[in-house]
Amino acid sequence: MTSQPPLRAVLFDRDDTIAYTDPGVYREAALWAAQTFGLDPREVGAGMQAQWQERAFTWWHLRTQAQEDAFWQEYSLELADRLNLTHAQAAQLSDRYPYEAFMKPVPAARAVLTELRGRGLRLGVLSNTLPSIDRTLAFLGLHDLIDVAVATCTVGIHKPEPGAYRHALGALGLDAPEVLFIDDKQENVDAALALGMHAALIDLSGETPDALHDLGDVLGLVDRLGVASPAGVP
Repeated sequence: MTSQPPLRAVLFDRDDTIAYTDPGVYREAALWAAQTFGLDPREVGAGMQAQWQERAFTWWHLRTQAQEDAFWQEYSLELADRLNLTHAQAAQLSDRYPYEAFMKPVPAARAVLTELRGRGLRLGVLSNTLPSIDRTLAFLGLHDLIDVAVATCTVGIHKPEPGAYRHALGALGLDAPEVLFIDDKQENVDAALALGMHAALIDLSGETPDALHDLGDVLGLVDRLGVASPAGVP
């Protein structure tokens, strides 16, 4: 029987895996806009959330940062109409609260990633997201710990399509059995398993019985799978 090779990398999803959207930022932004522009904070908060819900899945075709920049400019103009702001005021709001400002790292994210790096593992992120993934990871304070960050928009193939995983594996320079994949969606986990990767579901809400419920649980899973020795160490 051929044994599985030891791990050389962990590949993470971003949203609801190593980061989450903080609804408190909507309240903060609404209060800021109310004080700055004399608006009703409840209307601002409701308008911002409604705008995102309408546009949240209209960016899949974007491939470059320039295209994303144009998307956000259009988004800002639409938000101006929704909130009865001037275009300059909407741009000011968007500059003060850009996309990444609504994200926070999950508890202990930096500590867990640092520990994994300390064990000699490479770290990657594969996310169904906009081209600005490096900027979001920098805002989260995690960018320096990530070896490879892949936004599927730039690839033109999204999870759970196999090509998205193959692209990330190629960027890591590793074969599928050498990589552990962590994601909060079962279909994405299943796709990784089908390619021969190790994979586990994470559910930070704790509602899925067999899932990982804390990012720190990845450390125990890595221990069970075994990590490759550094080059030159027997």
